[in-house]
Formats: sequence, structure tokens, C-alpha cells
Amino acid sequence: MKNRKMKKLYGAAILGALILGGAFFSAPDAMAKGKMLDPANGADALEIMKRTQCGEADGVPAVYHWAGNVYSRIAGEPDRLLFKGEGMNIRQCVRVEDPVRGVGYRQVSREVMLYLDPKTGKVLRRWDNPFTGENVEVMQIANDPVNSRPSYPKNADGSDYSLPELRQQGDWLFMPVEVPLFYHNVLAGDYQDFVGNKYHAMEIFDFTMRASEILDPKSKTAYPSISWVRISDWMPWMKMRGRQGQMVFNAMGAKLKNFDELPSVLKDEIKLNYPEYTSPPPGDDPRPNETTWTVFKKMIDADRAKKKEAAGK
Repeated sequence: MKNRKMKKLYGAAILGALILGGAFFSAPDAMAKGKMLDPANGADALEIMKRTQCGEADGVPAVYHWAGNVYSRIAGEPDRLLFKGEGMNIRQCVRVEDPVRGVGYRQVSREVMLYLDPKTGKVLRRWDNPFTGENVEVMQIANDPVNSRPSYPKNADGSDYSLPELRQQGDWLFMPVEVPLFYHNVLAGDYQDFVGNKYHAMEIFDFTMRASEILDPKSKTAYPSISWVRISDWMPWMKMRGRQGQMVFNAMGAKLKNFDELPSVLKDEIKLNYPEYTSPPPGDDPRPNETTWTVFKKMIDADRAKKKEAAGK
């Protein structure tokens, strides 16, 4: 989804020691006392986020699914529906411990999003670019890994972990997460601070869940619904050559009970091209995160190297 990636929420650095083995996380105060979780309490707030993202136990996979539309937005012309989208993220949370900040968790995941023909709903392999007239190969979003840095009941500055945007209305909890992205673009040059070309996007994740489910210590996890909006530059495989405009992704979905609940179009494509995406990465995964841009760069570099080698023979 992420891509994309819930950057600020998850981060990219690998910090802290991982403690694996299927054990349960230490219970927050409210759980130990049999009370409902209190979002104003740092340990409880962390538990709420962990249940939203994964679940209570170490190493138990969780799957999110989303589906929606992808539009173009260009100044001076109407928006166009370019693609339908179907995506999934499979993750697990694992225990981490810090002598000062307490017992927390780290999330590891990988994700796929497919670009579908808006008329037929089939996976697009090639695309007739209506802006350039060129037929291009479609590169699906397949990011492995999309991992997080650890989260603890205490933040690095000593303050309590909190969910400041969380609000309750009746039995519904709403948790918006807005992620502005502005960072080095691996496909651009070394002078981005002077001439631009940085990666610039906004991702918005809006979680909705039952308070009676997620705040109850007897519930081992929760099954929120999610809406996802992404405003970003053109995908590199579209070969837009610096053309003015943006892409707008709008999708809705939910956490599923298991991988088998995914739509057939995703399961079939994963079986065909991404078989490792049936399970999350290992909890101690040390790899740097991937994005569409890093994956595309590796693909282009490998293709160029192959052509250069062939030309030299």
C-alpha cells in the first residue's frame, strides 16, 4: 500500500534487538487488570496500534486488502480513470525490548498492488499511454520488504507513546494517519536539492474499528476497515518524461482473517509471479525497504547490464 509504505508510521531503519519464539507480548496495565484498554495510557495506546496492524501474539501473520481506482490529475484537463487497483500487504509483529523504553514491537511486511484494466478488470501487462501514445510494459507494485522500526511504550524523548488523532464516536474508533513524503529519488541525480526531482507524495490511511473489539483485553486482535489515498508522481514505468501532473489512488479495504480471503485476481497473480508473498518476511529481516522506485531502478540497471553484455559478445 505502501507505498507507499506508511513511511512515517513505519519508518525504514532497523533498530533494537528482536526476541522471537512465539511468545506473547507483555500485557499492558489495563490487560493485566482486566480493564478496557485506555488510549491515554502509553502501553495501552501501543497495544491498540499493534492490534490494528497485526495482533497480540508474536509471529502470527495478518493480511490487509484494498481495492479502488487510480486517476490522473493534470492542470487544465479533466481527471482520467487510468486503472483499477487490487492490493494486499502481509505482515507480522514481533516483540522487541529496550531497557529504558520497555517492551514493544516491530512490524515486518511485504505488499503487492496490481494495476487492472478499468473495463475488463484483468491484470495489465502492457498499457497504451494516452498522454504519450507509447505502449509500455506495466510494472506492478511488489515491494519486499516494507518493514518498520520498533515502537515502544516510551518514545525516544521519554514521552509516552500516543495516538493523538484517535477519536471515538459511539462504538466506532477512527484513526487517521497522514504521511507527507519528500525524500531522495533514486532515479534522479545527485543535485535534487538544487534542481528538484525529489520523490514527493502524500499517503493517507484512515482506519475504522469497533471500540468494543479493539479495546477489549480478551480480543487478541481486531479487524479494522481502511481507506487509503495516495497522491504521487507518475509511476516510472509510464515513461512520462517529466510531463506535468500527478496520480491519485483511492481505495478501501480491511484486515482479513487469512490469506485465503483475498480476491482470486490477487491470489492467482501471487501464485504465478510472487509466491513468497503468501507469508511475511522473517521477524529479524535486516533488509532495507523497497519502493516502486528502487525496484524499478534495479530492473532497469539489470536490463542495461544484460544488453551491454550481449553487445560485447
